[in-house]
Amino acid sequence: MTAATEDVGRADARRNRTKVLAAASRAFDEHGLDVSLGAIARQAGVGAGTVYRHFPSKEILLEAVLVQQIDNRVDAARRWAARTDPVAAFFGFLLEVVDTSHGRKHACEALTTETSWPRPSLAASARRFRQALDELLRAAQRAGGVRTDVSADDVAALTVGCVTTWAAHRDRNGGTRMVRLTLESLRSPVSVTEGRVFRDGYGTLDAVPRCEECGARLDARSTGRPARYCGATCRQRAHRRRLGPATIS
Repeated sequence: MTAATEDVGRADARRNRTKVLAAASRAFDEHGLDVSLGAIARQAGVGAGTVYRHFPSKEILLEAVLVQQIDNRVDAARRWAARTDPVAAFFGFLLEVVDTSHGRKHACEALTTETSWPRPSLAASARRFRQALDELLRAAQRAGGVRTDVSADDVAALTVGCVTTWAAHRDRNGGTRMVRLTLESLRSPVSVTEGRVFRDGYGTLDAVPRCEECGARLDARSTGRPARYCGATCRQRAHRRRLGPATIS
């Protein structure tokens, strides 16, 4: 076998591994951990033998998926740190973590129910994530935008809670609003009184008025009472909820 042939073979192996990881991530999210390696192979468009060569067991494949997901977040932390100011980078990164964690409860359940976790590769990836989060937090604290009495462990726990809150909310906009309100608790008292803008990759949480029902931004009125809702739909929805099911029936 020539060197060129070996290079082609290695490139094919890398592509197949990437396809299997992507398919496995989707399968675990959509169908849970009971999905078979054969089903994952079909979704990846490769043979079952290809999956087994790279990942001899489902546990090894799950670990590889989790490592990739966490490493992607480490890369995201570095991108945020490089492209904006420390406070915006910190909050923007947390919102991205919440957004990308949505729908991944099956993998998280495996980590909490199986006594064999975390395994070495996953533990090393978790340490890299913890370091990246700690660096973002410390930079934001030095800039005066985040309270100094919280640690990276506190932030990680709060972020997990945000993921749960968003998943439990009845609509995406309302869930996003609750997540942002929760993350606002991390701001230092000084930055809150200064009215700094909360900027992120998905939108802006600032001092402008927002719909009490869905959290959508409202246009400021020059006269009259401030608007509470973005339109008739949200106004009626809020009214029905205040009445309660007994009154409506």
